[in-house]
Amino acid sequence: MPLSRSLSMTSLNGLPQWEDEDLPVEDLLLFEVSWEVTNKVGGIYTVIQTKAKITVDEWGENFFMVGPYYEHNVKTQVELCEPPNPAIEKAMDALRSNGCQVYFGRWLIEGSPYVVLFDIGAAAWNLDRWKGEFWDAAGIGLPFDDREANNSLIFGSLTAWFFKELTDQFQGTPSIIAHFHEWQAGAGLILCRSRKLPIATIFTTHATLLGRYLCAGNADFYNNLDKFNVDKEAGERQIYHRYCMERAAVHCAHVFTTVSQITAIEADHMLKRKPDVVTPNGLNVKKFSAMHEFQNLHSTNKVRLQEFVRGHFYGHLDFNLEKTLFFFIAGRYEFMNKGADIFLESLSRLNFLLRVHKRDVTVVVFFIMPAKTNNFNVETLKGQAIRKQLWDTAHSVKEKFGKKLYDALLKGEIPDMNKILDRDDFTIMKRAIYGTQRQSLPPVTTHNMLDDSTDPILSNIRRIGLFNSRTDRVKVIFHPEFLSSTSPLLPMDYEEFVRGCHLGVFPSYYEPWGYTPGECTVMGIPSVTTNLSGFGCFMQEHVADPAAYGIYILDRRFRSADESCNQLTQFMFGFCQQSRRQRVIQRNRTERLSDLLDWRYLGRYYMHARHLTLSRAFPEKFKMDPTAPPQTEGFRFPRPSSVPPSPSASVHSTPHHSDEEEEDDEELYDEEEEAKKDRQNIKGPFTGGEVPHGE
Repeated sequence: MPLSRSLSMTSLNGLPQWEDEDLPVEDLLLFEVSWEVTNKVGGIYTVIQTKAKITVDEWGENFFMVGPYYEHNVKTQVELCEPPNPAIEKAMDALRSNGCQVYFGRWLIEGSPYVVLFDIGAAAWNLDRWKGEFWDAAGIGLPFDDREANNSLIFGSLTAWFFKELTDQFQGTPSIIAHFHEWQAGAGLILCRSRKLPIATIFTTHATLLGRYLCAGNADFYNNLDKFNVDKEAGERQIYHRYCMERAAVHCAHVFTTVSQITAIEADHMLKRKPDVVTPNGLNVKKFSAMHEFQNLHSTNKVRLQEFVRGHFYGHLDFNLEKTLFFFIAGRYEFMNKGADIFLESLSRLNFLLRVHKRDVTVVVFFIMPAKTNNFNVETLKGQAIRKQLWDTAHSVKEKFGKKLYDALLKGEIPDMNKILDRDDFTIMKRAIYGTQRQSLPPVTTHNMLDDSTDPILSNIRRIGLFNSRTDRVKVIFHPEFLSSTSPLLPMDYEEFVRGCHLGVFPSYYEPWGYTPGECTVMGIPSVTTNLSGFGCFMQEHVADPAAYGIYILDRRFRSADESCNQLTQFMFGFCQQSRRQRVIQRNRTERLSDLLDWRYLGRYYMHARHLTLSRAFPEKFKMDPTAPPQTEGFRFPRPSSVPPSPSASVHSTPHHSDEEEEDDEELYDEEEEAKKDRQNIKGPFTGGEVPHGE
């Protein structure tokens, strides 16, 4: 049955959607196998979780996920039930009768996909036998002390065993597609292929194992991709067996995919196979019914951040919060991989520029990176307590003042303002003012760090001298813990925090995709990314002028570290020079890019991979259109008609308009008109032709 593509005339806010012609979903079963199914370890969990809904919409009852069983995860995330497919129940019973524990249920996330979960611990007694079988099949030996690799082998052996029981029942119909994610699931793919099971296989690497280790070791990675002796490098880092599992899975799969163009180049050199399809990571984008509701959310959450800053900088609050911008960086604490080193150096240079140019803008920078701590910083907690006490004092005086004013007005009198507050009121206010005095500078960290003297962020803050002094125009707050709405210090969850900020800065050196700038884009918050991140490469490919849409792409591939610092400094300094009106317009543009990151659009790359693997595994049943287009061609948003985003004569697109807008911008701006032009200039994927610029 031919598998061909056609473009639908329907659209996702202007993005064409594919329609699959004659894809016999009812005669197929799709399994996604990953160590992170119901088991959050890293970013792959987000990929699998967010993609589930569109996959369930497409495949219905014929889609299943396969992962490890952990009781604490299952109790909170999975509703156990009986399999709807009798063949799956029979395969599970075959494993159970041989002493293995297998569970089936619905994962309680959007889409509620079915999950098959294997208890790794209950099957560990088979480990030695399975190590022998794996050696015979692939020639890969696993050391006894690598628990993660041993667990991966148990998981893979159970997966392959399950598929063997399943395919023995089907005898070719329905056909099975098995999609394996990352090296932890690779053993299952290797065993399926070595046993010649009739399964169409896909393997996706979200980051190469060796690439992550090399970058963590401060190697000049991208300039030496073709020079690494991969076997030697993996051996020196004692991960050769893991590397072999990953590489064997890559070469065994019918179709090999990765998440970005930059990771495709890396995989070609590290794993010695060029990916067949690039499958970018997406998100479930929820549009607001009111066009500018996200602007209102930004304003609301910015006020909450301002309240925190009032408490943190009590006694040193000599800057205007209405002219204060909030920048942030968030993610795993990989100091150099995540670009925190470049960011801190650039902040030092930004501080110098703001002071020299005597700008009245202040930048408060948050570092949200989990590190080892033993508790909240006492001085930080004290600041929030003093802020609350001042708030209570102001309210009590206000109520007293209001009552006296109300009584006087009822009598038809204009009250004597010198008598409306008595001596006690002034005493209370003076005591509150004296209570805000502090002898020390506001702390740069909100927690007590266990390794204060050796912590990379704190060490670099000492080196560049950003201690939150009164003369600094850049203030730093290091929050070494993930955000939570139940925190007594900063009671905001991550989404609320991001919406309240003005700019996310992610100058990563090693970032196969990069969900953090993607999340900013979906929320309408501008961000800085790099041309070494998958997200940055994707935006460069799809957007003609990313900076005009609030996506600043830092060049870390073809510039030195010092040049990259200067470029990042200029990005941030230029952002500080924008008026509030300009930032509002830019956020509107940024939010319009969210359709690019919607799984309803990006899910088509996974569809393409499934079509390809069926045509390779079962060529007599499924044929791929020989004119199938390249998998990474896309469309490009044109350069906005008004750049820079500066017109102040336009109608207000948000109720939160500043009275301090610049008066010299005469260029007209119409949000609706510009959005319409963007939709008209979208180039449908896989249609070829030049990218139109303009209407």
